[in-house]
Amino acid sequence: MPDYAILDGMDTRPLEHFLVLADTLHFGRASEACHVSPSTLSRSIRQLEASLGVPLFERDNRHVALTRHGETFQHFARETVAQWEALRLSLMSEAQHLTGEISIYCSVTASYSFLYALLSDFRGRHPGIELKLHTGDPAEAMARVLAGDEDMAITPRPRQAPEALAFKSLTRSPLVFIAPHEAHDWTPATPETPRIEQWRAVPMILSEAGLSREYADTWFRALGIAPRIYAQVAGHEAIVSMVGLGFGIGVVPKIVLDNSPLVERVRVLPVKPELPHYDVGLCVRERRLKNPLIRALWDEVAER
Repeated sequence: MPDYAILDGMDTRPLEHFLVLADTLHFGRASEACHVSPSTLSRSIRQLEASLGVPLFERDNRHVALTRHGETFQHFARETVAQWEALRLSLMSEAQHLTGEISIYCSVTASYSFLYALLSDFRGRHPGIELKLHTGDPAEAMARVLAGDEDMAITPRPRQAPEALAFKSLTRSPLVFIAPHEAHDWTPATPETPRIEQWRAVPMILSEAGLSREYADTWFRALGIAPRIYAQVAGHEAIVSMVGLGFGIGVVPKIVLDNSPLVERVRVLPVKPELPHYDVGLCVRERRLKNPLIRALWDEVAER
């Protein structure tokens, strides 16, 4: 029977070090992710192996791999860390003093459109909760939450949301076609009347992925042509910049345009038929709502 005396004092850091190394199979990346030196990480692993009496990893100068015992211990370690964290947070919740951290992922636009209103009162009520903000392409938001890389994300609601996710709507925003103020020979003369000949040569600047790209592709497909792609970018803010420079026509949520410092450099085209609205909200994995920190912030948000 393995000796689990390593858990005496409820210091789960050795288990956390083990889990990160088991996921990365790379001492350098694992030590960086754990914010410890490689020697400290190696010492944690050696102490675990000494306590258990079996090797957890096979390692040489080039490769790191889990042993059969390591795979068994990985399940135990993951469950133990999760249960310990749930118990710790539950007891803190009962004491009405929550401490810990919540990571939130969103676009740059969402960070200044929603976060202050979302977090200002919450921050005052729960000063012991540390909030970690990561910004990037909204197309990656749900995947990061589902993978466990983030606790929450502000993201557009997809056409079909994964069952594992809970979603609260914060606002709705139309998707709009934007063009440079200066007319070009490829600018549609009558965007109110969709015709293949006036859109076939238009250079389009679209998101690489995500809901806005899906809706734009569907619009062009209904028109009967494929868009002529000038550029595919990550993040809607960059689309406004490129359109303002005169490189083409883009598709962005109006909320992004309204908050852009370049809003005066572009104009909204009255394109018909209009694209669907963007439903922007807060998402979290359903099972993470058992975490008192996550639940406290979730309950703070009023659905609109």
